[in-house]
Amino acid sequence: MRKETIAILGSTGSIGKNTLEIVKKTKKFKVVLIAANKNFLKISEQIKTFNPRVVIVVNASVYTQIKKKYQKRNIIFLNNFYDIERYIKKIDVTVSAIPGIAGLEPTIKFTKLSKNILLANKEAIICGWELIKKIAIKYSTKITPIDSEHFSIGLLTKKISNDEVKKIYITASGGPFLKLPIKKFKVIKPKDAIKHPKWKMGKKISVDSATLMNKVLEVTEALKLFPFKLNKYEIVVHPQSLIHAIIKLKNGTSFFLYHLPDMKIPIGNALLKNFNYSTFLTKKKEKQKNENYNLDFLPVNKKKFPLVRLITKMNAAKSAPIIINAANEIFVDEFLNNNIDFNDISTYLNLVLRNKNYIKTSNMPSNSIKNIYRIDNWARSLALQIIKKKKTNV
Repeated sequence: MRKETIAILGSTGSIGKNTLEIVKKTKKFKVVLIAANKNFLKISEQIKTFNPRVVIVVNASVYTQIKKKYQKRNIIFLNNFYDIERYIKKIDVTVSAIPGIAGLEPTIKFTKLSKNILLANKEAIICGWELIKKIAIKYSTKITPIDSEHFSIGLLTKKISNDEVKKIYITASGGPFLKLPIKKFKVIKPKDAIKHPKWKMGKKISVDSATLMNKVLEVTEALKLFPFKLNKYEIVVHPQSLIHAIIKLKNGTSFFLYHLPDMKIPIGNALLKNFNYSTFLTKKKEKQKNENYNLDFLPVNKKKFPLVRLITKMNAAKSAPIIINAANEIFVDEFLNNNIDFNDISTYLNLVLRNKNYIKTSNMPSNSIKNIYRIDNWARSLALQIIKKKKTNV
């Protein structure tokens, strides 16, 4: 039986590692390409286990080390995605999970090269969806979102129109600070913000979860992916993280998708028609599966999590999502480096919106990679200026 070929962009991250566990266990895929940044040990482990034909390592130093260590293997080592078309002609499946705007261009390239794209890169969808969609239509590429919320919405609304929907609730765990008194937010440290209570994720997305910025991005992502208007969406806090989306119809019925907080479930079901999750159940997950849970749904405390107020503004202009996403990436990075406080992330993002050139820039067309990067660079530069100015005035 022929194995399907698969490429994994962001192979050392949470999505990449979960995907490779599925690949290893099911033995139905041949890994032809992995792409990562700088995790030398994990990249080495993946090369030994999966023996991909192409390995892309973006970090120059780690690239040199990896290439030297495995030079006797019949592997093509690359430091970037520029000429990837020379080495990859057509792939059955690509999992696109490179975080941040860095994942946009690789996603566009692999949309041309793949029969199926499993998308886990919020920023690629938020900033470049029109480009991705256009290319997917041209090359007959099927796109499936694998973030748990969008995977759920996709399954639940296959035959439902905007007119039938009363509300679509996107759930949020509430992150690590759901029960933290607001007066203590000013002393939150990076080590506290990256301790997500339910999911094991990278540092940047963990901070986004702590501020609820990830939900702001997810609503914007949903607007790109699905034919439902902004006023249909609402964020609701669900600490158990078992329900990932709820669809409330005008006819009085509601339905939802329930699954354990394990990314193997949306990934596995997107990859395979007959995915058997039970083969991946650890003792801990088996115990979770058999527990009886109360399902709590709470309104978002907007004083604690003021970034949820950005949703309307973020979707008021065609390129506003690019600006807010870029500035947020800068502010989160500066917070993780202990250069700004946790509360500064929301304060500074609002200063971006008040900049005199914001309206003009947010209305610029984002119909090319060049324009997207121009807008992105403007926002990053402005974010750094805001931080510098605040520090100078302290």
